[in-house]
Amino acid sequence: MNEKRAMLRHFLAALAYRTQKALRGAPESFGTFQAGNQVRTPAELVRHMTSVLGYARTFFEGGRYWPDPLPDLDSEVVRFHSMLEDLARHLVAGTELKGTTEERLLQGPFADAMTHAGQLAMLRRLSGAPVRPENFVKADVDPDNLGPDQPEPVSPDEAWPEGSR
Repeated sequence: MNEKRAMLRHFLAALAYRTQKALRGAPESFGTFQAGNQVRTPAELVRHMTSVLGYARTFFEGGRYWPDPLPDLDSEVVRFHSMLEDLARHLVAGTELKGTTEERLLQGPFADAMTHAGQLAMLRRLSGAPVRPENFVKADVDPDNLGPDQPEPVSPDEAWPEGSR
């Protein structure tokens, strides 16, 4: 695997880690939380993240990808992590890209999905269940772990105003 693909694989691992950080310990009702008019629910947002990454996968496999809604957030999360693993498989296998480059995958669908991971964290705050901040430079991000079972923070912020509520 070349350096560009290794970096993309690490990016997918960071995406898995940050997504699970935003979802870990969320209230059971979080998947259907409504933040406002025409704002995606967390379940809809995770489905959209899978769709964006499915679009990225079409540059390896061809075709198109448009996922149907699944019944709940947990199901959407399982499908999302399966998509991460499938993309990583293509990166490791050296599957030829059709019609794009590694850089364009990063600037387009991969970066888009990371933006949505941040939106999940913001929705946690808006729902009244904020996520404790951490130093992501020290996070235990592992390109061999793209599943939902991500490690706890290595360097969580000890002092944060929301933590006293």
